[in-house]
Amino acid sequence: MGGASAAVPPASTPPPLPTHLRDLTDRARLYVEAASSPNTRKAYAADWKHFSAWCRRQNVSPLPPDPQVVGLYITACASGTAERGGKPNAVSTIERRLAAIGWNCAQRGMPLDRKDRAIATVMAGIRNRHAAPPRQKDAILPEDLIVMLETLDRGTLRGLRDRAMLLIGFAGGLRRSEITGLDLGRDQSEDGRGWIEIFDKGVLVTLRGKTGWREVEVGRGSSGATCPVAAIETWIGFARLARGPLFRRVTGRGKDIGPDRLNDREVARLVKRTALAAGIRGDLGVAGRAASFSGHSLRAGLASSAEVDERHVQKQLGHASAEMTRRYQRRRDRFRVNLTKASGL
Repeated sequence: MGGASAAVPPASTPPPLPTHLRDLTDRARLYVEAASSPNTRKAYAADWKHFSAWCRRQNVSPLPPDPQVVGLYITACASGTAERGGKPNAVSTIERRLAAIGWNCAQRGMPLDRKDRAIATVMAGIRNRHAAPPRQKDAILPEDLIVMLETLDRGTLRGLRDRAMLLIGFAGGLRRSEITGLDLGRDQSEDGRGWIEIFDKGVLVTLRGKTGWREVEVGRGSSGATCPVAAIETWIGFARLARGPLFRRVTGRGKDIGPDRLNDREVARLVKRTALAAGIRGDLGVAGRAASFSGHSLRAGLASSAEVDERHVQKQLGHASAEMTRRYQRRRDRFRVNLTKASGL
């Protein structure tokens, strides 16, 4: 016996499911997929592939999960040696990769102990050494949005669609996936994330977001040129939409409406394109201006400009805490409270 390690018995194979339960496996798999967004699953799959490739090059196995191996992997990510010719990963990227490894291991019935010191201590050191303040995207403020809208052609279907997307995204404080995930009504598509109902005073948006279902009220604006409800009504009317996705591809040289839902990346592209065309942040170069804006710029714009009680903004954005809402406020509350003067200096 001596110092020899005991052999680990092979894991027993679970007995096959009864026939009347096998039909539920596909449905259960769909529910597992619904537990996370498609973008999250795509990122996790890419991160697992990255980790598995690194393990192969080191001649170690990714499964069962070994905290020491994972600790060495995130060390390689931080030092830029996780792949040939690679660069050091940002702390946020390493944290996502670690979450992806844990998620993938859990799906295979082999949970990873992320509290093991081989992982937790290394990750804490990476944060202390490499963490940097988050680089927030610029907020699109109302005066910016008005100029951006003027760059769109009101005489084309694409222009009408893009106006409606920008306005509902801003006024509703919606994420880009929530904008493109809207349907014209309830239960009209399998991939929808919500639907709209138009009333005299505004539009009610029902959404399935990160924190569950929520309702967002978007009232009519004081001007028809900037009213999000009027923009949606105009888009629906000219596009002759009756059912299914609200925002779709415009085809046939801008004259036809396709049946497919618009990809959420188009929202970010729209914000960048119109911000550049409007000359927003002209003090920066083209590359700097393009990097300053994203789909989240619309949410940040609402949070930064709406002069109402913070609780209403928090509810509109679907945040679980006021602290998260404050992260979106770029200019509104800076130096409003001057503790220097309040202390007598």
